Amino acid sequence: MRQGKIERKTHETEISVSLNLDGNGEYTVSTGIGFLDHMLEQLSRHSLMDLDVKATGDLQIDFHHTTEDSGIAIGEALNAALGDRKGITRYGSATIPMDETLTRVNMDISNRPYLIWKVTFSKPKLGEMDTELFKEWFQAFAQAAGITLHVENIYGENNHHIIESCFKALARALRQAIEIDPRKSDEIPSTKGVLGGSL
Repeated sequence: MRQGKIERKTHETEISVSLNLDGNGEYTVSTGIGFLDHMLEQLSRHSLMDLDVKATGDLQIDFHHTTEDSGIAIGEALNAALGDRKGITRYGSATIPMDETLTRVNMDISNRPYLIWKVTFSKPKLGEMDTELFKEWFQAFAQAAGITLHVENIYGENNHHIIESCFKALARALRQAIEIDPRKSDEIPSTKGVLGGSL
């Protein structure tokens, strides 16, 4: 079983994450930020990763540290679960509709982290959460997981639908990319023989 577990403790947050790449999409998520919990539940459900996240942070200041650090911790746990990335499909893509909204995510689990974020919001907040924090989560996740990640909201009006479609598209692309390729299950998917480093 491809599993990862991370304990991350700073002066600002304390986070534990465990995940199983070969799960059934079961989750237990508690970050103290209701909307972020909802998005991480979508990530688990639609990627079929089992995900357990417990986070406490300095929410009396704002949601920034908890949001960013949860992205780091989940990314680190994913990276640990992937190991040398032998046998994975490596690439994944998904285009997800949600009512009036359409979002596309493409990824390469390359061990060369990079984020392209083409998502804009018409309001500064969703509930109590600053919408600018969603980019921070995706950046932290991509960096820690070693993923080249392109996220593009093609169109949409409702801010809730826009960000939820981003997480659902991330989940479906991730589900595709982490699948073991039965034709190359014992090989690292790179002509270099290793993922990461220079192009």
